[in-house]
Amino acid sequence: MIARQAEYEAPRPVAEINVTPFIDVVLVLLVVFMITAPLAMASVPLKLPSSAAPPARPGPAPLVVSLTLDGRVYLDGDEVDMAGLAGRMGPLLAAEPARPVQVRADAALPYGQVAGMLGRLGALGASRLALITERGQP
Repeated sequence: MIARQAEYEAPRPVAEINVTPFIDVVLVLLVVFMITAPLAMASVPLKLPSSAAPPARPGPAPLVVSLTLDGRVYLDGDEVDMAGLAGRMGPLLAAEPARPVQVRADAALPYGQVAGMLGRLGALGASRLALITERGQP
């Protein structure tokens, strides 16, 4: 009879590297550094240098147009009619086109009147318009 050899092979070691634990450790370290980096930056004591440069020049003072509920219009606290508003604002905006114009309107004033005033101010040459509001509760 012919003897058969047993086909037995010893188990081979697993040659693959499991990267899952490595990724876990890297992500934990990333989170730790993301949390501690801002704290380390804020706690660095520094003596900042001084500068001989002049302070920044403030921009032009804004023109304030106020609209009351009874239809009156004020320019920088002085009551004006629409012709007077155009007559006073035209030269001011021509001299300083980037001068901001702030519009203060009564809260009960219809939106259409406020929008109309914004349109008229834009037609007069106001390119930087802002509506002034009171800070409300969130």
